[in-house]
Amino acid sequence: MEFRPMNRQEVCGWYGREFTKTFPPNEQKPLAFILELIARGRYTLLGLYDGPSLLGYASLQTHPDYPGYVLLDYLGVTAARRSGGLGGHILSLLAEQYRGKGCVVAEAECPVPGGDAAENDLRARRIGFYRRNGLRPVYEMGACGIRCQALALGDFGDLDALAEAHRAIYGPGRPDITLPLGPD
Repeated sequence: MEFRPMNRQEVCGWYGREFTKTFPPNEQKPLAFILELIARGRYTLLGLYDGPSLLGYASLQTHPDYPGYVLLDYLGVTAARRSGGLGGHILSLLAEQYRGKGCVVAEAECPVPGGDAAENDLRARRIGFYRRNGLRPVYEMGACGIRCQALALGDFGDLDALAEAHRAIYGPGRPDITLPLGPD
């Protein structure tokens, strides 16, 4: 297996064949925006390959003023390979890649008190997956009107510095992003 950056053609193929079928429309960045971020050096899409076959992927967003901080924007395993440990393997490859160089921050939706039991179970399992794979909960945040748990992989140093870098990665003009959230 090889874990490497995808080229433009692979990114476009991933977007049409995998991404749009895996993530709900309200969570999908437009392809043009992803390609623009890649061109600006602020986004990397890493693919886990077995020969020419894509097994899984991790997309990473950065900000030039905050080296060492990376947002795990999307993590996924192709439908045919899910539930086989590849998601955890990708996280271990990211941990290895960023060991001693910084921190990867991920986000997972929090369960909603009184919400749909099946959806809450799925949300709790996602947070549990990240925790089992070495990410530590750091703070709750709001994104697009949803309460999320931010989790960190690696050395993030000061919590305020992590939150500042996390906000910067999203960029200005995002009133839908609040981090960290208070208890209310």
